[in-house]
Amino acid sequence: MPPSPTASAPTNLEELKELLKNDNKVKVAGVDVDGVLRGKIMSKDKFLSSVKGDGFGFCSTIYGWDIHDLAYGKELLVANWSNGYRDLWATIDLSTYRRLTWEKNIPFFLCSFIVPETNKPLVVDPRSLLRTVLEDGAGQELGFQAMAGAEFEYFQYKETAQSLADKNFHNLKSLTPGMHGYSVLRPTLNQDYFHDLYDMAVDFGIEVEGHHTETGPGVFETALAYTDAARMADNACLFKLVAKSVGMKYDIMPTFMAKPWGDLPGCSGHIHVSLRDKNGKNIFAVSEEEEKSGGRKDAEYDDVKYLSKEAEWFLAGLLEGMPDVMPMFCPTINSYKRLQGGQAMWAPDTASYGYDSRAASVRILSGPGVKGYATRFEVRVPGADMNPYYALSAIFALGFRGMKNKTKLPYGPLNSPGVTRDTVKHLPTSLEGAVSSFMRKDSVAREVLGDYFVDHYGGTREHELDVWKKAVTDWEVARYFELV
Repeated sequence: MPPSPTASAPTNLEELKELLKNDNKVKVAGVDVDGVLRGKIMSKDKFLSSVKGDGFGFCSTIYGWDIHDLAYGKELLVANWSNGYRDLWATIDLSTYRRLTWEKNIPFFLCSFIVPETNKPLVVDPRSLLRTVLEDGAGQELGFQAMAGAEFEYFQYKETAQSLADKNFHNLKSLTPGMHGYSVLRPTLNQDYFHDLYDMAVDFGIEVEGHHTETGPGVFETALAYTDAARMADNACLFKLVAKSVGMKYDIMPTFMAKPWGDLPGCSGHIHVSLRDKNGKNIFAVSEEEEKSGGRKDAEYDDVKYLSKEAEWFLAGLLEGMPDVMPMFCPTINSYKRLQGGQAMWAPDTASYGYDSRAASVRILSGPGVKGYATRFEVRVPGADMNPYYALSAIFALGFRGMKNKTKLPYGPLNSPGVTRDTVKHLPTSLEGAVSSFMRKDSVAREVLGDYFVDHYGGTREHELDVWKKAVTDWEVARYFELV
């Protein structure tokens, strides 16, 4: 299930040639396991020949090293010394056509990766994984379309890449001081930057639903408009590119790190999801008759009575498997610092749910407060550092599994009788614990995503843990330096 095309996307080679008639080069990019765009500039002739030939060779090293280009300590499945870091085959997705207006207006396209020996999608390629989940899952069998939205919170600093290096990431200057969530006044201090973030995102084919300050020094929140899930993953990944590119223009450095400050709330990456049938009807909503009569009569709990049975199964599948897919929501060491405060820091650390509850892991948005067409789940566990393709893949894979198995809700909603913090499933609150659950032989992750993906991606997280264990932090030096 490919993403919906951008407004000017070509549908054939002739249209592509017309779009590029005044260009001499094109930029292309794929996505690595950390959600980082990896790409290059190609001559127009090379690009067009690659489109004609259904792709081009791209070094597999992008799946053989970490976010700082350090090769993984142990040989993983995709790229390693034993296979010589051979090329993958990159296929150009014409539906993703955009222009980088901040970079000489160069044309830009996203790629997906294929294994040359099998001619099958590379399982760990984020774009390919999401497409596979959406095409092979229950949603495709039943003719459903997966829909999604994403919200990012992010701190910003009056810094550049060079000043960060010169300061060794210490004593960074926040864009603005103080806590000013939803401030009408505060954006005026940096109004050109604030408005450029919105306008350039929209010009880049990323519809923005909301854009405002959030609580914390120099924090913004941007909500991306609801669309099909594959397009949302592209939009979410590309919004980070827009934010960092616009920031460069103003010597501002945004960060999507989950927890930059120990004593302040972290940065979320909340995801909204629903399913539509072939006629555009929201599958998660109850019928009009049920809505008028006060909800579904066979609902076990009031919180879910305005959800369809299919939505309840989807929710139950998500709750059941959530502890086993945490590295796909929270991929870094720092991700789990955001969860440490739990509800007090607006970051749930249990597999919980509740009607319009921002304290729950899954916030139910349904009647009576929301119209049927807008019925959806907000998954509040992921941080802003998530890889959106992996997070969406996990959500829909678990939800489809719940629908297929007609999974029952394991317990009632948050704060209902008999439901306490001690009675619900707890989520791993460290990367080490998350990876252990993820890679367990009988994990739900292996069932819904396959051993190849779990072994490779899990191996990359084990590498992250190994690098962390060797690091000596400022906290350790300050605490133990004068130890007698």
